[in-house]
Amino acid sequence: MERRQFGKALLGSALAGASPAQDRQRTLKRPWPPGIKISVQMPMDPSDEDLQFVNQLGARYVNIPTRGETATYENFARLKTKVESAGLRVWNIGNSDVHNMEEVTLNLPGRDKKIEQYKSFLRNLGKAGLRYTTYAHMGNGIWSSPREATRGGAPARAFDLATAKGNWAGKEFTGPLTHGRVYTEKEVWDNYEYFIKQVVPVAEEQGVFIGIHPDDPPVPMLGGVPRCIFGSFEGYKRALEIANSPNVGVCLCCGTWLEGGELTGMDVVGAIRYFGKLGKLWKIHFRNVSAAIPHFVETFVDNGYMEMWKIMRALREVEFDGAVIGDHFPQMVGGGRVAVAYTVGYMKALLERANAEFAR
Repeated sequence: MERRQFGKALLGSALAGASPAQDRQRTLKRPWPPGIKISVQMPMDPSDEDLQFVNQLGARYVNIPTRGETATYENFARLKTKVESAGLRVWNIGNSDVHNMEEVTLNLPGRDKKIEQYKSFLRNLGKAGLRYTTYAHMGNGIWSSPREATRGGAPARAFDLATAKGNWAGKEFTGPLTHGRVYTEKEVWDNYEYFIKQVVPVAEEQGVFIGIHPDDPPVPMLGGVPRCIFGSFEGYKRALEIANSPNVGVCLCCGTWLEGGELTGMDVVGAIRYFGKLGKLWKIHFRNVSAAIPHFVETFVDNGYMEMWKIMRALREVEFDGAVIGDHFPQMVGGGRVAVAYTVGYMKALLERANAEFAR
């Protein structure tokens, strides 16, 4: 049997016992075209030159962050029009005000107000014709240590369990207890369920797909807050079952997954195969790290402990049709666009190789 036929046979066997909910997910009509999409992160208000840069890279999609007064329907529609006038498409628009909401994750004062803000954000996306957004559920931010040098002396984000602190949107979280006490895993799970059950109807109504980002880093507990949901493979499985929606899936940050190493309970290629075959994989953060926790440095895509070709090949194997984007770039000489161009070129080469292999 030829390699491609063999792969399809394996995929068919794996899906033969799928549940009705899984069948519904796979047959749900995608609001985007087939094929792997290379995407580029933009500033909040991309200039004509920013968009020209994307075109010069040969990418077709962009991601745009917003916050505060820029997170409105009017601005989303304006950004979408501007991007499309340059011959590109928006893959997603984010809103840092409703991302990593400690009020929601930890049931702090203002929780319901934050949930309503998130639901309003989804409605604005839907009204603007935008069909995907990334969400993260960390209660005390992304944890890092002082930057360290990777290949060629390039400064890069680092993590050392002994010295790391949390940060999100300019707010710092320091230990040993970032919120004055230790939270139980049950509390964190209950708070997630309270949130997602209110969000799902809005996402489905608006036709917006939510890809949930892993906890970064996926240490079991940081600052007294368990990272028991989006810090492991089993946590993701349970979280998606609770959501029970074709519109809630995974933004798989490969770098974060690699940070976790054995603690995730499933290697990154296995996770891609599992979530991809369920049709639950919609965005990939394509980055590499030097090692797993307790200490790592984010490095160039070709310089970490993961052979990134295996990731791209797995994406092609499961017929992934979402966006692949570089993330957390080491600082190269020549300005910020150099590392972006290097990463996009590397991703395009791997994708071309994968497409050629599966075309045989």
